Amino acid sequence: MRIIFIHPNFPAQFRHLAYALGKNPGNQVLFVTSNPRPEWEIPGVKKIIYKSHKKQTVASSNLQINNLINEGQAVLDTLLQLKRQGFKPDLIYAHSGWGTTFFIKDLFPRTPFLGYFEWYYNPQGKDMTFGNSKVTVSQATTLRLKNLPILNDLLTCQAGTTPTRWQFFQFPRLFRHKLHIIHDGIDTNFFKPGNKDLTSLNLDIPEDAPIVTYATRGMEPYRGFPQFIESLPYILKENKKCHIIIAGEDRVCYGSPRKDGKTWKTFMLEKVQLDSTRVHFVGSLPYGKYLKLLQASDVHVYLTRPFVLSWSMLEAMSCGCVVVASDTEPVREVIKEGVNGFLTDFFNPEQIAHKVLAVLSYPSFVKEISINARNTIVNRFSLQKLLPAHLKLILSYV
Repeated sequence: MRIIFIHPNFPAQFRHLAYALGKNPGNQVLFVTSNPRPEWEIPGVKKIIYKSHKKQTVASSNLQINNLINEGQAVLDTLLQLKRQGFKPDLIYAHSGWGTTFFIKDLFPRTPFLGYFEWYYNPQGKDMTFGNSKVTVSQATTLRLKNLPILNDLLTCQAGTTPTRWQFFQFPRLFRHKLHIIHDGIDTNFFKPGNKDLTSLNLDIPEDAPIVTYATRGMEPYRGFPQFIESLPYILKENKKCHIIIAGEDRVCYGSPRKDGKTWKTFMLEKVQLDSTRVHFVGSLPYGKYLKLLQASDVHVYLTRPFVLSWSMLEAMSCGCVVVASDTEPVREVIKEGVNGFLTDFFNPEQIAHKVLAVLSYPSFVKEISINARNTIVNRFSLQKLLPAHLKLILSYV
């Protein structure tokens, strides 16, 4: 089988699929991307690099459309070269939403196209109106433009996948018959409970100190970073021994950056005074160190607006972490209060702290929560179960 994956970032959500298909010598697997991650190679998978056309940064509707089309044109040019070299794919599987997929059906009209659909933007959606937020006309028009490539792909694809029921129901009813709910899968053989060992992080933390963890791609309001930071003074005051470890980059991945130019980390650390000997920022961690962080956690905090559910929450649960998470729709699809985790008001730092402190105070009581968290991921989200289903879907269109 000859298959093309398309995603600006390598390997992203296609990591496990690319590994599985690449190890079969009978397959020819190409991955078209603009961020090749040279430190990451997948056996049997050839990276094809496209260069994005120069993007405009001015906030203008016409320029936003141009940026999307330019991305699609860059991928089209790359695929056109492959076609001239005689390569004809049996299947194209691409992440929708970047504009990269605008023109693939014009070049390969008979090739089955599967889309990975992560989110459909709605100005009246719960992620936008969360906390009684008001949506401006400018924001609404921006969201409509973000949906252009998604609607194009929903129209032209043979089928698509989306990771959760919550995400599935964000898409227009007209197109839902094309979508299959299949999560990317959590490697439960890798993300599993282990010994508490933080030596690889080189932190000055006593061995018997309770550990509170928070992990995120970007420190931003969409993932409750401000509320988490505001909860820390309460936690540190009431539990004199605990240490806080925060993993992630000081950037915004979802939503808009601050208008004053400050990062959210800088702004929050100016606003909230924290004991730097007990609050540790460790940056973005490679998988090995990230695993050790989760395995050492006594309570893991995950906060999100009603938006895409992060892998990090599921990975933490797979490691047996006791998770205190926001009481929002994507989280409630997985966590039941007091059964396999705990839920808290996203906007209430005191309540977040209260839940964290309760977990730290009754470790024997929450042991069953840890077991149930692990079992939830093994039974519902394990890669070992979901990868075969994903491969079966792909093969059904070849």
